[in-house]
Amino acid sequence: YFLLSHLAIVDISYASNNVPKMLANLLNKKNTISFAPCIIQTFLYMAFAHTECLILVMMCYDRYVAICHPLRYSVIMSWRVCTAQAVTSWACGFLLALVHVVLILRLPFCGPHEINHFFCEILSVLKLACADTRLNQVVIFVASVFILLGPLCLVLVSYARILSAILRIQSGEGLRKAFSTCSSHLCVVGLFFGSAIVMYMAPKSRHPEEQQKILSLFYSLFNPMLNPIIYT
Repeated sequence: YFLLSHLAIVDISYASNNVPKMLANLLNKKNTISFAPCIIQTFLYMAFAHTECLILVMMCYDRYVAICHPLRYSVIMSWRVCTAQAVTSWACGFLLALVHVVLILRLPFCGPHEINHFFCEILSVLKLACADTRLNQVVIFVASVFILLGPLCLVLVSYARILSAILRIQSGEGLRKAFSTCSSHLCVVGLFFGSAIVMYMAPKSRHPEEQQKILSLFYSLFNPMLNPIIYT
């Protein structure tokens, strides 16, 4: 439950970063946000997204050890290892977000200062820049490969080995517990990584701007809401 508690903290932080200002904008006719809070919102949005990706991978490894090496679980997944995994996930997530924000701050924003989005999402913020943003786009794509495709490949390999181990379980009760343990995590991984890959790696020409707004809302708001339901 250690990594699951960190996932819950990330989900709560996600909602706390975006929802209050979003609700305020829905209630007020004048929807405004100053530059500094917008950049902070973008930074936290990216930081929590990166952190959740890495924590989901760590949770996958935790399930792999629990099912494939149950007798050595307490040795492999010691308190020190779990703490190191959590600290690494948070540190890498915030460092990557800091890189994005530093690259945004070097850009000039000369108007019109209107974000066509529900909150300060990084791609929408970049559209306001009146300078070449190709470097930002490249960094976003490279970061997506590192934080989405790389971990997703690790997840798929881990679950392939988990499935192989599950099929060798003779006990019906043990088989049921193994499937129930993995199915909830696999649902969360599929929803989170699937929507994120479509959002940041799929060609933008295939997804209209309004569709991207709904997708990012699902990715940043509905996923955290669904996680507790899936895991219960």
